[in-house]
Amino acid sequence: MPNYSDFNKASVLVVGAGPAGLSTAIQLKVLKPDIDVCVIDKALDLGYHNLSGAVLEKEPLSTLLDAAKPGWRETDEAKQVLANVIDKDDIMFLLGKNMAFGIFPMIKMAKGMGLAFGQMIHHGDYSVSISRLTKWLGGIARGMGVEVLTGFAADHVVHNGELIAEGVKLVDQGVDKEGHKQPNYTQGETVEAKFIVLAEGCDGLVTERFVEKAGLTRHSPQLYSLGVKELIKVSPEQYNKFTRGRVVHAMGYPIWTPVLGPGMFGGGIVYAGEQDHLAVGMIVGLDWKYRDFNAQDALTRFKEHKFVKQYIEGGTVVEAGAKMIPEGGWCAVPRDPETQSIGKGNVMILGDSAGFVNMLKIKGLHNAINSGIQAAKAIVASLDDPGSAAVRYTANVEQSTIAKEMKSAKNFRQTVAKFGPLQGMPLSVLNNWLPHFQVEKDYEAMTAAPYKFKLDKGFDKDAFTAAAATEHREEQPSHLQILDPTICTSKCLPVLGAPCVTFCPAGVYETIHGQPKAANPSNCLHCKTCQRKCPFDNIRWTAPEGGGGPRYKRM
Repeated sequence: MPNYSDFNKASVLVVGAGPAGLSTAIQLKVLKPDIDVCVIDKALDLGYHNLSGAVLEKEPLSTLLDAAKPGWRETDEAKQVLANVIDKDDIMFLLGKNMAFGIFPMIKMAKGMGLAFGQMIHHGDYSVSISRLTKWLGGIARGMGVEVLTGFAADHVVHNGELIAEGVKLVDQGVDKEGHKQPNYTQGETVEAKFIVLAEGCDGLVTERFVEKAGLTRHSPQLYSLGVKELIKVSPEQYNKFTRGRVVHAMGYPIWTPVLGPGMFGGGIVYAGEQDHLAVGMIVGLDWKYRDFNAQDALTRFKEHKFVKQYIEGGTVVEAGAKMIPEGGWCAVPRDPETQSIGKGNVMILGDSAGFVNMLKIKGLHNAINSGIQAAKAIVASLDDPGSAAVRYTANVEQSTIAKEMKSAKNFRQTVAKFGPLQGMPLSVLNNWLPHFQVEKDYEAMTAAPYKFKLDKGFDKDAFTAAAATEHREEQPSHLQILDPTICTSKCLPVLGAPCVTFCPAGVYETIHGQPKAANPSNCLHCKTCQRKCPFDNIRWTAPEGGGGPRYKRM
């Protein structure tokens, strides 16, 4: 258990030790080596809560590290983390269980014509484990004098309605299930800071509480997808057949079959990992309408497809996990209504917390790193006027490649959400020539319709959770709250059958004596799908004690 009495003040406090937060800290030390920077993260160790595909564009990382660590490309860590450079980029359309068509030439043609879909090309990028990338960046930050503290869960920004936030309140430790203080109880400290950087990742708890309390607004509701991923150890022959520098993105079966259905946004991925390991995943927009849909069922169907099966058949799942992705784009970035700043005063919102994922590229990691660079520049320029930091940061973002590419994709996801994949995908070619479509929130899309490719036998969520190595202290209060249990029994269960029981990738929810409950909170993977997909918006995810959650090492 962390000792909260070790510190309570910092010039810059970064909440979230992912690529965005660590990039902020590293760039700050480049620009002003004597500034004191503290980065906190709720995970037990660096990288444990970081999961992505992940494809990484080179430029932002190079910009960051060329100044911070000259000669970094020749280090053993860089050679290991960045070993896979993409030289074969496949984009497939799967039709049924056996047929697969390559559509990369169409994407290449779109690029030549200047169409938005042409961004969906990854040749020359890195294929990385974001867990390992994070651990590497954390080591660089520590080497530069940054205080990087893991196992510290933040609860909220201390903000009294003034322009300047005072700090961040940490989660209390040592409370039993009934809320009673145990002998090891430690009250969560308030860490004071001149500047606060929120870089928690998708749907960050502290970020969303700050958005609400500070009165930030979004032009369009944030849309999400759920990604489930497995790292599979395959034979050397299968790995060599796939090849090290290859990535595959696949649309169609089993989540979208034109005309016949189903009709969900998303698709499957296969990326080469370290030697003899392939990362296989399924990403599905949370605006699905099927009450009994589970992304892990779709992942299983994807793995069974003839095109994918040849590379993984007989392999062993050695790690697994789940994470949400923010897909709402530029229109869903939270802003101060008065200044249009991404944050407010001395509080800045970065990376996936802001929603800097370009769905036309299916990438956001490069934008996360770039947002950290821009936040650091804004902080250094605002040392004598902390209340101007968010405005300066936003100006930096607007002048960077982040804004340019996010604006190029600003209507893409809303168009698909409004019209469905069959009409929305071709319409989105027009993208910025289309009007902005107001769309419903993800949870409002749920209907009583069933998913047609449901597995005959239920997915083994216990094995999946074990492969994520998730762990929480069993005696603490549940961090998953059902706001009104009567809604579950009177409205949800009779019509929809308690979808949370099905869609939660960790098997947290069960129906016990006719009442849906968060029966297994210690299984939680911190994906937060439940609070964004409960059809009655009746679940809230709160922060458990620091150190709990998944322990990803190669995700």
